[in-house]
Amino acid sequence: MAELKSVAKDTAIYGLSSIIGKFLNYLLVPLYTAKMTVESGGYGIVTNIYAYVALLMVILTFGMETTLFRFANKEGENPQTVYGTTLTMVGSLSLLFALLVLAFLHPIASGIGYADHPEYVGIMAVTVALDAFQAIPFAWLRYQHRPIKFFALKMLFIVLNITLNILYFVVLPALYVRHAWVGAIYNPSVGPGYAFILNLVCTSFITFFFIPELTGFKYQFDTRLMKRMLGYSWPILILGIAGILNQTADKIIFPLVYGDTEAAKSELGIYGACVKIAMIMAMFTQAFRYAYEPFVFGKAKDKNSGETYATVMKFFIIFTLLAYLCVIGYMDILKRIIAPDYWPGLRVVPIVMAAEIMMGVYFNLSFWYKLIDKTIWGAWFSAAGCLVLFAVNIIFIPTYSYMACAWGGFAGYATAMLLSYTVGQKKNPVRYPLKSIGIYVLIAGGFYAIMACTPEEWPVWTRLGINTVLILLFVGHILKHDLPVRSLPVIGKYFHKFQK
Repeated sequence: MAELKSVAKDTAIYGLSSIIGKFLNYLLVPLYTAKMTVESGGYGIVTNIYAYVALLMVILTFGMETTLFRFANKEGENPQTVYGTTLTMVGSLSLLFALLVLAFLHPIASGIGYADHPEYVGIMAVTVALDAFQAIPFAWLRYQHRPIKFFALKMLFIVLNITLNILYFVVLPALYVRHAWVGAIYNPSVGPGYAFILNLVCTSFITFFFIPELTGFKYQFDTRLMKRMLGYSWPILILGIAGILNQTADKIIFPLVYGDTEAAKSELGIYGACVKIAMIMAMFTQAFRYAYEPFVFGKAKDKNSGETYATVMKFFIIFTLLAYLCVIGYMDILKRIIAPDYWPGLRVVPIVMAAEIMMGVYFNLSFWYKLIDKTIWGAWFSAAGCLVLFAVNIIFIPTYSYMACAWGGFAGYATAMLLSYTVGQKKNPVRYPLKSIGIYVLIAGGFYAIMACTPEEWPVWTRLGINTVLILLFVGHILKHDLPVRSLPVIGKYFHKFQK
C-alpha cells in the first residue's frame, strides 16, 4: 500500500501539471478555432504541423527517457554518468537535425505541402530540437523525484505561451487597426504562423531554467555505456515511432489521401479541434506514466511486484472509465471549448477516448518486456497496431473523412493491447483481476449507451441531470467494492469518528 501511495502522490503532482496545463491549453482551442475559421483551414495547418512535431520528438529522444531510468537504477552503474551520456547523445542528434532541416528547408517544406510557407517548417524544426533536448533534464527531475520543479517549469511554459497567444491573436490584431506602431511587432499576414513562432519563444525561454541540471557536474561520455544503452533503446525507438504514429499518422496521412487539398485542411481542422476534447483522457494517462515508469523500474526486484502491477492496472482502468463517463456526460458543456462550426466532429470524441484508454492499458502491459530487457516485443506490437491504423486510414479516409481517423486509432490500439496481453501472459504472466475489470467495463459501457441514447431535443439540464446520476452511480460502485470511504485519507478518519 505504501508503494501505491507513492505512485498516487507523484501522479497527483505530475497529473496536476498535466491537467492544469491541458486545461489552460484548452484556452488556445477556442482562441484558434475562433480566429481560424473552418473555411480558412488554419487550424488544419496547426493540427498537421504538430502531428509532425510529435513524431519527430519520439525520433530525436529515441527512447532515452525510459533507457535513462533503466540504466540509472542498475547496480554498478553511475547515475550521473548515465545522465551525462544520455544528455550528450540526445543533444548532439537534436542539433544535427535542426541544422539539416535548415540546410534543406525548401525541398522539405515542398515535400510536405508547405512550399508557400517554409518558415513554418524551419521554426518548428528548431523548436522540436530544443524540446527533445529538454526531455532529458525533465526525465532527470523525475528520476530524482523532484516533481515540484517539473510542475513549475511546465506551468511557466504554458502560462507564457497562453499569454503571448492572447496578445498576438486578440490584443495586437485589435490595436493594429487603430495604431500604426503595432505594425512593428505584429503582421496580420503571418496568420497561423504565430502559433509556431510563440512556441519557439517559450521553449527557448524554458531552456535557461535547466542551467542547474546542465552544469555543476563533470560530463562523462561513456562509449561502452552508450552502446549498451542504444542496444536497449533502439527497440523502444521503434516502439515509440509506431506508438506515436498511432496518435498522429491520421493527421499526417489525411491531407495526402483525402483528395481535395483545401477541403482536407478544413476537415482536418474539425477533427483536430474535437480531438482536443478527447485529450482529457490523455492527461490522465500521461500523468500516470510520469509517476509509474520510475516506480516500476525501482520496484522490479520485489517479490510481490506482480501483485502491485495488477492492482495498479485495475485502478488505472477504473479511473479512466470514470473520466470517460465524465467527458461524455458533460459534453454539452465541454463542446463550448471549440467554436460551433467545429461541432459536427464531436462524434469522434467517444471513439478517440476509448482508444486512449486502450493506449493506457497497453502502456501498463508494456513493462513485462521492458523489465526483462526484451523491448523488441514492444516494437512488434506497436508496429502491428500501426499497420492496422495505416490500413484503415488509407482505405477509408477518402470515403468517411475524419471518422476513419477515429476508428483507425481505435483498431490500432486494440491490436497492440491484445497482442501485448496475450504474449505477456506467456512470457511473464501477471494475474490481472479480469473479472472485476470486466464488470467495470460493462457498467461504463451501459451508462455510456444510456447517455448516447438520450434525445438531443430534451432540455440540456435534463440530459446533464441524468448523466450526473449515472456518474454518481459509477462512483458509488467504486466506493462500495474497491475504495471504501473508511480507507480514504482524511475523509476516512472523519467517517470512522462519525460511525462511533
